Amino acid sequence: MQMPNSSSISEFLLLALADTRQLQLLHFWLLLGIYLAALLGNGLISTAVACDHRLHTPMYFFLLNLALLDLACISTTLPKAMANALWHTRHISYAGCAAQVFFFFFFISAEYSILTIMSYDRYIAICKPLHYGTLLGSRACATMAAAAWGTGLLYSLLHTANTFSLPLCQSNAINQFFCEIPQILKLSCSKSYLREVGLLFFSVCLACGCFVFIIVSYVQIFRAVLRMPSEQGRHKHKAFSTCLPHLAVVSLFVTTCMFAYLKPPSISSQSLDLVVSFLHSVLPPAVNPLICGMRNPDLQDALGKLMSWTLFINSKLLLSL
Repeated sequence: MQMPNSSSISEFLLLALADTRQLQLLHFWLLLGIYLAALLGNGLISTAVACDHRLHTPMYFFLLNLALLDLACISTTLPKAMANALWHTRHISYAGCAAQVFFFFFFISAEYSILTIMSYDRYIAICKPLHYGTLLGSRACATMAAAAWGTGLLYSLLHTANTFSLPLCQSNAINQFFCEIPQILKLSCSKSYLREVGLLFFSVCLACGCFVFIIVSYVQIFRAVLRMPSEQGRHKHKAFSTCLPHLAVVSLFVTTCMFAYLKPPSISSQSLDLVVSFLHSVLPPAVNPLICGMRNPDLQDALGKLMSWTLFINSKLLLSL
């Protein structure tokens, strides 16, 4: 069905995750489980960092920002997909689609900026420890975090305004479980979509620059750690316990996003696009808390105390009833 222009589109049709009602309900419960796990994991990290004064350091301040962005990012895509699966529908309003694009691009761009800043934090902490307090004071940390969120907001405004100013006349069906810019560009009926493609290419170039910065930072970090005397084994272990989780999070984020946005059109298919988008939009927010807490003894200790305190309060409340 041909659409004359975007002004006639009042809603979009998202991709159905399954054809049968039983599979739709199965997908709903699977997505709900993933969503609740992401909420729990990122919520625990945020609460532990906020409540434990020992974690009021630059590294955990940026980790708090990462957890909040993960919460926001997965909350942008999954609730609508779960609602569609539960209520057997595919509809999303034009404004709702624009909001999804805006917030998803906002949070994912800010998250990548935070990951870049976290590599700088680890570089200063390990390679220039004497300058750590000077270069990463509370004001500097707040400024860098604000710059990360501001960068995400700016890019999101540019991409959303540019994408939804395009005339859309191919159809109103989006071959994805959430509104995604590359899929919306396929609906455009004019050459003006190349403007957004150029903006996406510019963003990819900046992202590659950040990735190079992260790689160079970690090359310097591992060189410094490996040069530590053997008697400083405890310091080596602590350095690796704080760096390896961050490197794993960066690797997961970058590889899934690069494959999602830079894969050749020749290997593109509806099922592959769905899997890849799921990997880069849902998997990192759900898995990041596990990666961050797996090798971090300070965070594990704070989470243990938080859980113990919660159990103690709950038992006191039960006894008082």
